[in-house]
Amino acid sequence: MLAAAGLRRGEVLFDLGAGDGRILVEAVRKFGAKAVGIEIDPERIAQIKGKLKSTGTEATLIHADFMAVDLSSADVVAIYLSETVNAKLEPKLARELKTGARVISLDYALPGWVAERELLAKAAGLDRKLYLYRVPSKGVAQ
Repeated sequence: MLAAAGLRRGEVLFDLGAGDGRILVEAVRKFGAKAVGIEIDPERIAQIKGKLKSTGTEATLIHADFMAVDLSSADVVAIYLSETVNAKLEPKLARELKTGARVISLDYALPGWVAERELLAKAAGLDRKLYLYRVPSKGVAQ
């Protein structure tokens, strides 16, 4: 996901619904990015903290609903959410993301946005689809 998004050293990655923290670790270790994970589940927060500690990785972890967190500093936003959640998230992304910011979504498109690229990938033996979006100007996503 991060390679497809073109994540670069020093950029800020937000992982919405950070899950087990693997994207945060990869963003920091392989890409030299600043990673911010947003997770609402306290058990997942504990799991992520353990993964960060065990890998010697530093990332910012926010225990919150990502709908309540300001995303304006993101260069890249990684999401693996449902169609329903993407539809609710879309106006927030359009409103808050800066020009040039990228959104990489696993399996589910963002309604109303036109993907810059759609990629097929294999993960754990499954065919997956990645959607890459770029914000061309403030508040207008395609």
